[in-house]
Amino acid sequence: MAVINQAKKELQVKIVYYGPAQCGKTTNLVEGHKNIQTEDDTKGKLVSLATSSDRTLFFDFFPIETTAIKGYKTKFQLYTVPGQVIYNTTRQLVLRGVDGIVFVADSQYEKMEENVESFKNLQDNLKTLKMRLEDIPYVMQYNKRDLPNVAPLEYMDWLLNNPDNPENPIPVRVPYFEASASKCQGVFETLNMIIRMLLHKYINKGGR
Repeated sequence: MAVINQAKKELQVKIVYYGPAQCGKTTNLVEGHKNIQTEDDTKGKLVSLATSSDRTLFFDFFPIETTAIKGYKTKFQLYTVPGQVIYNTTRQLVLRGVDGIVFVADSQYEKMEENVESFKNLQDNLKTLKMRLEDIPYVMQYNKRDLPNVAPLEYMDWLLNNPDNPENPIPVRVPYFEASASKCQGVFETLNMIIRMLLHKYINKGGR
């Protein structure tokens, strides 16, 4: 949960990248960490725990400190969850205290079912933690757009970001971005949007 220190004008928020296995969650953080520029090199060390079966066993994390609107010093903590279902308990642990979510979907046609299952799993895990997706700022990223066998953006948005889809209901349509994370395309556009949404929630609206 966001930590707001009014006296020191500091805000700390947690952003979790969620999605199916090998959709590009870790790549988003790797490319972001490699290319982000901060004052006095305030970005933290990127931590990646991997196994032979899953690239990210627990989480990737790095804090980015920046001077935000209204003079607040803001620290963003970025995590990813493991994509494989066998690590679902770890997903729940990483989701604890989440303030914002980036759902990373694999644009390849053959991955659509996995995208839908992962998105439903996200909602189920939030319910287990007594949280609701509609209360958390989140954005969609349709990744791997550079591959030849990708689904149209309109189809992916209908499938994953459509309140009227009875098979995958969502509370509200949210911003989405196309990306090729391995080329650092769409990485910062996605990150900038979720950051803007969080700043609006916790600073402009005072956390309401």
